[in-house]
Amino acid sequence: MVADNLGVVLHEKNDVRMEALPMPQAGAGEVVVAMDTVGICGSDVSYVTKGRIGDFVLRKPMVLGHEASGVVHALGEGVTSLEVGDRVAIEPGVPCRRCEHCKHGTYNLCADVFFCATPPDDDNLCRFYKHAADFCHRLPASVLLEEGALMEPLSVGVHACRRAGITAGQRVLVCGAGPIGLVNLLVARAMGATEVVVTDISAGRLELAARLGAQHTLLVDSKDAEALAGRVAELLGGRQPDVTIECSGAEASIRLGIFAARSGGMMVLVGLGPAEVTVPIVNAAVREVDIRGIFGYANCYPAAIQLVEAGLVDVKPLITHRFHLEQSVQAFETARTGAGGAVKVLIKCGEQ
Repeated sequence: MVADNLGVVLHEKNDVRMEALPMPQAGAGEVVVAMDTVGICGSDVSYVTKGRIGDFVLRKPMVLGHEASGVVHALGEGVTSLEVGDRVAIEPGVPCRRCEHCKHGTYNLCADVFFCATPPDDDNLCRFYKHAADFCHRLPASVLLEEGALMEPLSVGVHACRRAGITAGQRVLVCGAGPIGLVNLLVARAMGATEVVVTDISAGRLELAARLGAQHTLLVDSKDAEALAGRVAELLGGRQPDVTIECSGAEASIRLGIFAARSGGMMVLVGLGPAEVTVPIVNAAVREVDIRGIFGYANCYPAAIQLVEAGLVDVKPLITHRFHLEQSVQAFETARTGAGGAVKVLIKCGEQ
Protein backbone atom coordinates (compact mmCIF):
# COMPACT_ATOMS: atom_id res chain seq x y z
CA MET A 1 0.00 0.00 0.00
CA VAL A 2 1.16 3.51 -0.77
CA ALA A 3 -0.29 6.77 0.41
CA ASP A 4 0.03 8.32 -3.05
CA ASN A 5 -3.24 6.76 -4.18
CA LEU A 6 -6.33 7.59 -2.15
CA GLY A 7 -9.86 6.45 -2.89
CA VAL A 8 -13.40 6.64 -1.56
CA VAL A 9 -14.50 3.20 -0.40
CA LEU A 10 -18.00 2.04 0.50
CA HIS A 11 -17.74 -0.68 3.18
CA GLU A 12 -21.43 -1.17 3.80
CA LYS A 13 -24.60 0.88 3.64
CA ASN A 14 -23.92 4.46 4.81
CA ASP A 15 -20.29 3.65 5.62
CA VAL A 16 -18.08 5.67 3.24
CA ARG A 17 -14.36 5.99 4.05
CA MET A 18 -11.30 7.65 2.55
CA GLU A 19 -8.55 5.03 2.30
CA ALA A 20 -5.08 4.44 0.87
CA LEU A 21 -5.19 2.18 -2.18
CA PRO A 22 -2.52 0.25 -4.07
CA MET A 23 -0.92 2.18 -6.89
CA PRO A 24 -2.30 0.51 -10.06
CA GLN A 25 0.05 -0.93 -12.67
CA ALA A 26 -0.98 -0.90 -16.33
CA GLY A 27 -1.14 -4.33 -17.95
CA ALA A 28 -1.18 -5.08 -21.65
CA GLY A 29 -3.71 -2.85 -23.41
CA GLU A 30 -4.30 -0.75 -20.30
CA VAL A 31 -3.48 2.74 -19.08
CA VAL A 32 -3.19 4.28 -15.64
CA VAL A 33 -5.13 7.52 -15.41
CA ALA A 34 -4.47 10.32 -12.95
CA MET A 35 -8.09 11.06 -12.12
CA ASP A 36 -9.31 14.64 -12.41
CA THR A 37 -13.10 14.71 -12.04
CA VAL A 38 -15.74 12.16 -11.00
CA GLY A 39 -19.45 12.93 -11.04
CA ILE A 40 -21.91 11.45 -8.57
CA CYS A 41 -24.68 9.42 -10.19
CA GLY A 42 -27.98 8.36 -8.69
CA SER A 43 -26.77 4.76 -8.75
CA ASP A 44 -23.77 5.73 -6.58
CA VAL A 45 -26.16 7.30 -4.07
CA SER A 46 -28.33 4.18 -4.09
CA TYR A 47 -25.38 1.94 -3.24
CA VAL A 48 -24.40 4.30 -0.40
CA THR A 49 -27.91 4.55 1.08
CA LYS A 50 -29.29 1.08 0.28
CA GLY A 51 -26.25 -1.13 -0.29
CA ARG A 52 -27.79 -2.49 -3.48
CA ILE A 53 -29.60 -1.85 -6.73
CA GLY A 54 -31.90 -4.73 -7.60
CA ASP A 55 -29.86 -7.93 -7.86
CA PHE A 56 -26.55 -6.07 -7.58
CA VAL A 57 -25.67 -6.22 -3.89
CA LEU A 58 -22.63 -4.80 -2.10
CA ARG A 59 -20.92 -7.82 -0.49
CA LYS A 60 -17.40 -6.43 0.03
CA PRO A 61 -15.81 -2.96 0.18
CA MET A 62 -15.99 -1.19 -3.17
CA VAL A 63 -14.42 1.99 -4.54
CA LEU A 64 -17.21 4.32 -5.69
CA GLY A 65 -17.66 6.44 -8.82
CA HIS A 66 -17.96 5.91 -12.59
CA GLU A 67 -18.62 9.26 -14.31
CA ALA A 68 -14.99 10.14 -14.81
CA SER A 69 -12.21 11.93 -16.63
CA GLY A 70 -8.49 12.29 -16.12
CA VAL A 71 -5.02 12.47 -17.65
CA VAL A 72 -3.11 9.43 -18.90
CA HIS A 73 -0.32 8.77 -16.39
CA ALA A 74 1.24 5.51 -17.67
CA LEU A 75 0.88 3.16 -20.65
CA GLY A 76 0.72 -0.62 -20.63
CA GLU A 77 2.30 -2.87 -23.20
CA GLY A 78 0.91 -2.50 -26.70
CA VAL A 79 -0.97 0.75 -26.17
CA THR A 80 -0.53 2.99 -29.21
CA SER A 81 -3.83 4.88 -29.30
CA LEU A 82 -2.97 7.12 -26.35
CA GLU A 83 0.05 8.95 -24.98
CA VAL A 84 1.06 10.02 -21.51
CA GLY A 85 -0.53 13.42 -20.89
CA ASP A 86 -3.62 12.80 -23.00
CA ARG A 87 -6.85 14.04 -21.43
CA VAL A 88 -9.51 11.33 -21.54
CA ALA A 89 -13.11 10.55 -20.69
CA ILE A 90 -13.39 7.06 -19.22
CA GLU A 91 -16.16 4.82 -20.53
CA PRO A 92 -16.77 2.67 -17.43
CA GLY A 93 -17.97 -0.59 -19.00
CA VAL A 94 -15.40 -2.93 -20.55
CA PRO A 95 -17.05 -5.95 -22.23
CA CYS A 96 -15.58 -9.35 -23.05
CA ARG A 97 -15.21 -8.45 -26.76
CA ARG A 98 -15.84 -12.13 -27.69
CA CYS A 99 -19.55 -12.83 -27.24
CA GLU A 100 -22.29 -12.47 -29.86
CA HIS A 101 -23.42 -9.09 -28.47
CA CYS A 102 -19.91 -7.67 -28.53
CA LYS A 103 -19.34 -8.87 -32.08
CA HIS A 104 -22.61 -7.27 -33.17
CA GLY A 105 -21.66 -3.95 -31.58
CA THR A 106 -24.23 -4.10 -28.76
CA TYR A 107 -21.54 -4.58 -26.16
CA ASN A 108 -23.71 -2.92 -23.49
CA LEU A 109 -25.65 -6.21 -23.41
CA CYS A 110 -22.53 -8.34 -22.80
CA ALA A 111 -23.07 -10.66 -19.84
CA ASP A 112 -19.37 -10.75 -18.97
CA VAL A 113 -18.71 -7.04 -18.57
CA PHE A 114 -16.54 -5.15 -16.10
CA PHE A 115 -18.47 -2.04 -15.15
CA CYS A 116 -16.97 0.31 -12.62
CA ALA A 117 -20.28 1.17 -11.04
CA THR A 118 -21.57 -2.24 -10.08
CA PRO A 119 -20.52 -4.65 -7.32
CA PRO A 120 -18.12 -6.37 -7.15
CA ASP A 121 -16.14 -4.17 -9.58
CA ASP A 122 -14.18 -1.33 -8.03
CA ASP A 123 -14.91 2.10 -9.40
CA ASN A 124 -12.72 5.14 -10.06
CA LEU A 125 -13.28 7.73 -7.34
CA CYS A 126 -9.59 7.79 -6.47
CA ARG A 127 -6.35 9.52 -7.38
CA PHE A 128 -5.08 6.87 -9.83
CA TYR A 129 -7.10 4.30 -11.74
CA LYS A 130 -6.32 1.54 -14.27
CA HIS A 131 -8.58 1.00 -17.28
CA ALA A 132 -8.65 -0.54 -20.76
CA ALA A 133 -7.04 1.91 -23.17
CA ASP A 134 -9.65 1.43 -25.88
CA PHE A 135 -12.37 2.56 -23.47
CA CYS A 136 -10.55 5.79 -22.66
CA HIS A 137 -11.61 8.46 -25.14
CA ARG A 138 -9.25 11.33 -25.92
CA LEU A 139 -10.83 14.75 -25.33
CA PRO A 140 -10.43 17.56 -27.87
CA ALA A 141 -8.60 20.64 -26.65
CA SER A 142 -11.84 22.62 -26.44
CA VAL A 143 -13.56 20.12 -24.12
CA LEU A 144 -12.85 20.59 -20.41
CA LEU A 145 -12.04 17.68 -18.11
CA GLU A 146 -15.18 18.49 -16.10
CA GLU A 147 -17.18 18.14 -19.30
CA GLY A 148 -15.34 14.88 -19.95
CA ALA A 149 -16.73 13.44 -16.72
CA LEU A 150 -20.24 14.25 -17.95
CA MET A 151 -19.78 12.23 -21.15
CA GLU A 152 -21.08 9.23 -19.21
CA PRO A 153 -24.59 10.58 -18.52
CA LEU A 154 -24.58 12.35 -21.89
CA SER A 155 -23.92 8.99 -23.58
CA VAL A 156 -27.09 7.67 -21.91
CA GLY A 157 -28.96 10.51 -23.62
CA VAL A 158 -27.34 9.73 -26.97
CA HIS A 159 -28.27 6.05 -26.69
CA ALA A 160 -31.85 6.78 -25.62
CA CYS A 161 -32.44 9.30 -28.40
CA ARG A 162 -30.94 6.93 -30.95
CA ARG A 163 -33.23 4.14 -29.70
CA ALA A 164 -36.14 6.59 -30.02
CA GLY A 165 -35.14 7.43 -33.59
CA ILE A 166 -35.51 11.16 -32.99
CA THR A 167 -35.35 13.16 -36.20
CA ALA A 168 -35.81 16.76 -37.29
CA GLY A 169 -39.20 18.28 -36.64
CA GLN A 170 -40.40 15.85 -34.00
CA ARG A 171 -42.21 16.62 -30.75
CA VAL A 172 -40.71 14.96 -27.68
CA LEU A 173 -41.90 14.47 -24.11
CA VAL A 174 -39.19 13.95 -21.48
CA CYS A 175 -40.54 12.65 -18.17
CA GLY A 176 -38.24 13.65 -15.32
CA ALA A 177 -35.90 16.65 -15.08
CA GLY A 178 -33.08 15.03 -13.14
CA PRO A 179 -29.61 14.85 -14.73
CA ILE A 180 -30.58 12.02 -17.09
CA GLY A 181 -33.78 13.74 -18.16
CA LEU A 182 -31.87 16.94 -18.80
CA VAL A 183 -29.21 15.28 -20.97
CA ASN A 184 -32.00 13.65 -22.97
CA LEU A 185 -33.50 17.10 -23.46
CA LEU A 186 -30.14 18.41 -24.70
CA VAL A 187 -29.55 15.51 -27.10
CA ALA A 188 -33.13 15.54 -28.42
CA ARG A 189 -32.75 19.23 -29.28
CA ALA A 190 -29.37 18.56 -30.91
CA MET A 191 -30.90 15.74 -33.00
CA GLY A 192 -33.56 18.06 -34.38
CA ALA A 193 -36.56 17.89 -32.05
CA THR A 194 -38.42 21.16 -32.54
CA GLU A 195 -40.65 21.03 -29.46
CA VAL A 196 -39.78 19.38 -26.15
CA VAL A 197 -42.01 19.13 -23.09
CA VAL A 198 -40.33 18.24 -19.78
CA THR A 199 -42.26 17.08 -16.72
CA ASP A 200 -41.15 16.86 -13.09
CA ILE A 201 -42.40 17.21 -9.53
CA SER A 202 -39.81 19.95 -8.83
CA ALA A 203 -40.47 23.48 -10.04
CA GLY A 204 -36.79 24.32 -9.62
CA ARG A 205 -35.67 21.56 -11.96
CA LEU A 206 -38.28 22.58 -14.49
CA GLU A 207 -36.86 26.10 -14.44
CA LEU A 208 -33.45 24.63 -15.31
CA ALA A 209 -35.03 22.55 -18.08
CA ALA A 210 -36.51 25.71 -19.57
CA ARG A 211 -33.11 27.42 -19.46
CA LEU A 212 -31.60 24.41 -21.25
CA GLY A 213 -34.03 24.67 -24.12
CA ALA A 214 -37.33 23.00 -23.20
CA GLN A 215 -40.11 24.94 -24.92
CA HIS A 216 -42.68 23.66 -22.44
CA THR A 217 -42.60 22.39 -18.85
CA LEU A 218 -45.29 20.68 -16.81
CA LEU A 219 -45.30 20.44 -13.02
CA VAL A 220 -46.68 17.01 -12.10
CA ASP A 221 -49.23 17.71 -9.38
CA SER A 222 -51.55 14.75 -9.95
CA LYS A 223 -51.40 10.96 -10.39
CA ASP A 224 -54.09 11.06 -13.10
CA ALA A 225 -51.90 10.04 -16.03
CA GLU A 226 -54.62 10.47 -18.65
CA ALA A 227 -55.40 14.01 -17.48
CA LEU A 228 -51.69 14.88 -17.46
CA ALA A 229 -51.37 13.50 -20.98
CA GLY A 230 -54.15 15.86 -22.03
CA ARG A 231 -52.25 18.78 -20.53
CA VAL A 232 -49.14 17.75 -22.49
CA ALA A 233 -51.16 17.81 -25.71
CA GLU A 234 -52.53 21.26 -24.81
CA LEU A 235 -48.97 22.55 -24.44
CA LEU A 236 -48.26 21.21 -27.95
CA GLY A 237 -51.24 22.96 -29.49
CA GLY A 238 -53.47 19.90 -29.38
CA ARG A 239 -50.88 17.52 -30.82
CA GLN A 240 -49.33 14.52 -29.06
CA PRO A 241 -45.59 13.86 -28.79
CA ASP A 242 -43.99 11.64 -31.41
CA VAL A 243 -41.67 10.26 -28.73
CA THR A 244 -41.74 9.94 -24.96
CA ILE A 245 -38.46 9.43 -23.09
CA GLU A 246 -39.26 8.28 -19.55
CA CYS A 247 -36.40 9.04 -17.15
CA SER A 248 -37.92 8.72 -13.67
CA GLY A 249 -38.83 5.03 -13.41
CA ALA A 250 -42.01 5.95 -11.53
CA GLU A 251 -45.09 3.92 -12.45
CA ALA A 252 -47.28 7.02 -12.77
CA SER A 253 -44.75 8.57 -15.13
CA ILE A 254 -44.58 5.45 -17.31
CA ARG A 255 -48.37 5.52 -17.57
CA LEU A 256 -48.22 9.17 -18.55
CA GLY A 257 -45.66 8.38 -21.22
CA ILE A 258 -47.91 5.78 -22.86
CA PHE A 259 -51.07 7.88 -22.76
CA ALA A 260 -49.24 10.96 -24.03
CA ALA A 261 -47.48 9.40 -27.04
CA ARG A 262 -49.27 9.75 -30.36
CA SER A 263 -50.70 6.67 -32.04
CA GLY A 264 -47.86 5.03 -33.93
CA GLY A 265 -45.37 6.82 -31.68
CA MET A 266 -42.63 5.60 -29.40
CA MET A 267 -41.80 5.44 -25.70
CA VAL A 268 -38.27 4.72 -24.49
CA LEU A 269 -37.80 3.57 -20.89
CA VAL A 270 -34.62 5.03 -19.41
CA GLY A 271 -35.39 5.31 -15.68
CA LEU A 272 -35.34 2.12 -13.64
CA GLY A 273 -37.90 1.84 -10.84
CA PRO A 274 -39.81 -1.16 -9.46
CA ALA A 275 -39.24 -4.52 -11.14
CA GLU A 276 -42.94 -4.75 -11.97
CA VAL A 277 -45.39 -1.93 -12.74
CA THR A 278 -49.00 -1.66 -13.85
CA VAL A 279 -49.28 0.07 -17.22
CA PRO A 280 -52.04 0.55 -19.86
CA ILE A 281 -50.56 -2.04 -22.20
CA VAL A 282 -53.74 -2.49 -24.24
CA ASN A 283 -53.86 1.25 -24.87
CA ALA A 284 -50.29 1.05 -26.19
CA ALA A 285 -51.02 -2.06 -28.26
CA VAL A 286 -54.16 -0.87 -30.05
CA ARG A 287 -52.55 2.50 -30.81
CA GLU A 288 -49.28 0.86 -31.92
CA VAL A 289 -47.18 2.80 -29.43
CA ASP A 290 -43.80 1.06 -29.45
CA ILE A 291 -42.12 0.61 -26.06
CA ARG A 292 -38.35 0.21 -25.97
CA GLY A 293 -35.87 -0.09 -23.13
CA ILE A 294 -32.25 0.92 -22.90
CA PHE A 295 -29.37 -0.41 -20.84
CA GLY A 296 -26.41 1.92 -20.58
CA TYR A 297 -25.01 2.74 -24.02
CA ALA A 298 -22.81 1.35 -26.77
CA ASN A 299 -20.65 3.29 -29.24
CA CYS A 300 -21.99 6.58 -27.86
CA TYR A 301 -18.98 8.26 -26.24
CA PRO A 302 -17.50 9.51 -29.54
CA ALA A 303 -20.83 11.09 -30.52
CA ALA A 304 -21.28 12.64 -27.07
CA ILE A 305 -17.81 14.20 -27.23
CA GLN A 306 -18.44 15.49 -30.76
CA LEU A 307 -21.75 17.10 -29.71
CA VAL A 308 -19.94 19.05 -27.00
CA GLU A 309 -16.95 19.91 -29.19
CA ALA A 310 -19.25 21.25 -31.92
CA GLY A 311 -21.19 23.38 -29.44
CA LEU A 312 -24.44 21.53 -30.12
CA VAL A 313 -24.72 20.47 -26.46
CA ASP A 314 -23.60 22.44 -23.40
CA VAL A 315 -23.39 20.28 -20.28
CA LYS A 316 -21.76 22.93 -18.07
CA PRO A 317 -25.08 24.33 -16.72
CA LEU A 318 -25.77 20.91 -15.18
CA ILE A 319 -22.83 21.34 -12.79
CA THR A 320 -24.06 22.83 -9.51
CA HIS A 321 -21.51 21.69 -6.89
CA ARG A 322 -17.82 20.84 -6.71
CA PHE A 323 -15.99 19.11 -3.84
CA HIS A 324 -12.45 17.87 -3.24
CA LEU A 325 -11.83 14.14 -2.85
CA GLU A 326 -11.42 14.60 0.90
CA GLN A 327 -14.94 16.07 1.03
CA SER A 328 -16.58 13.07 -0.62
CA VAL A 329 -18.87 12.23 2.29
CA GLN A 330 -20.27 15.76 2.16
CA ALA A 331 -20.54 15.51 -1.62
CA PHE A 332 -22.63 12.34 -1.42
CA GLU A 333 -24.90 13.89 1.19
CA THR A 334 -25.42 16.90 -1.06
CA ALA A 335 -26.29 14.64 -3.98
CA ARG A 336 -28.61 12.54 -1.82
CA THR A 337 -30.58 15.44 -0.39
CA GLY A 338 -30.43 17.79 -3.36
CA ALA A 339 -29.24 20.50 -0.98
CA GLY A 340 -28.66 23.87 -2.57
CA GLY A 341 -30.48 22.85 -5.73
CA ALA A 342 -27.94 20.12 -6.49
CA VAL A 343 -28.22 18.66 -9.99
CA LYS A 344 -24.78 17.34 -10.88
CA VAL A 345 -22.23 17.11 -8.06
CA LEU A 346 -18.57 16.75 -9.09
CA ILE A 347 -15.61 15.55 -7.03
CA LYS A 348 -12.12 16.79 -7.91
CA CYS A 349 -9.63 13.98 -7.38
CA GLY A 350 -6.28 15.79 -7.48
CA GLU A 351 -4.52 17.13 -4.43
CA GLN A 352 -6.06 20.31 -3.05
